[in-house]
Formats: sequence, structure tokens, C-alpha cells
Amino acid sequence: MMKSFEPKPWVAPQPVLIIGTYDANGIANAMNAAWGGQWDMKEIMIAMGSHATTENLNKNGEFTVAFATKETLIASDFVGIVSAKNDPKKMEKTGWKSFKGEMVNAPVFDCFPMTLECRISRKIDEDPNGYYIVAEIVNILVDEKYLAADGKPDIEKMGLITFDPVHHGYIQLGGKVGQAFADGKKL
Repeated sequence: MMKSFEPKPWVAPQPVLIIGTYDANGIANAMNAAWGGQWDMKEIMIAMGSHATTENLNKNGEFTVAFATKETLIASDFVGIVSAKNDPKKMEKTGWKSFKGEMVNAPVFDCFPMTLECRISRKIDEDPNGYYIVAEIVNILVDEKYLAADGKPDIEKMGLITFDPVHHGYIQLGGKVGQAFADGKKL
């Protein structure tokens, strides 16, 4: 038997995205965003509310997107609940070190296994409460310890987490269970 629920934002799994920007003074900032994903082959989409990060994006449309892990969970949650508007020492408290991206004017945080360097392509439904951004992925940086034998990123090694929108928790992704575009051929 199935139980019905009213519509809620329960799409799962939801990646835990860490958005990195610079403020007007060139200070690195980060926020946690759960509502985002792949838009097409070379673009992503993220729902942005009204945040310090949104203000930074309005000044400079370049940013980074890192994927939170079990190891970065506490600081990743922290940057989602504390605004740089209210705590100027926010980033110091995370312990994250940053360096400028290779292809964009945005910070890359050294503790994440994979980071996308992005540039806003367009904003959708922009108003004082925020907007949706569609952004071009211009480069992908991967810590070499997270590469597979074929030289490509090994997602399974990264310890990525997903946001549980139902119970407001974080769940670590597990191991590989099948091969896409192949296992279905058995039928």
C-alpha cells in the first residue's frame, strides 16, 4: 500500500553543493546549496535565494562548486547555516584553505575531492528573493588521489554525501551497484 503526501521538495538524492565566490574585497566565501544539478552536458543549474553569495554573484558571475563529503560535513553544514553577512570570520571557522581557480575568478577550497569552475550563462526569474542560475562548467579540478586507474575521477572513492530532504540529514553515498547503459541490455 502507498501513502500519499502533499507536494514537497523531496527529490532524492540531492547533492550537497558548496558554492565558492569572492566578495567585493576579494575575500573567499562559501555557502551550502542543495537545490542544484546538471542542466545539460556542460552546464549546471542552482536555485539561489538571497545570500551573501548571491550578492557576490551579482558582482562577478564566476564561482566554484565543490561536492561535500563525509570529511567536510560539519564545515559544509556550517557554511549553509551561517551567513558571511552576520559572521565575518565564517570562513576562518571552517579551517578551509583556498586558492584562486585556474579558469575563473573564484576560490577553490583544498579539502574537496572535486570542484567545478563555473561562469553564469543566464539568470532565470530574478527578483529580490534570488534567482535560478544556469552556469557553464569551464573547468573541473580533481585531487589526484581521487582518480581511478583510467585517469578519470573515481566518484566512489570520494565519500560524497547527499542531503536527505525528508528528515534533514546527510547520507554518505555507497558503492557501485551496476553499470549504466549496459546492465539493462540483459533484458
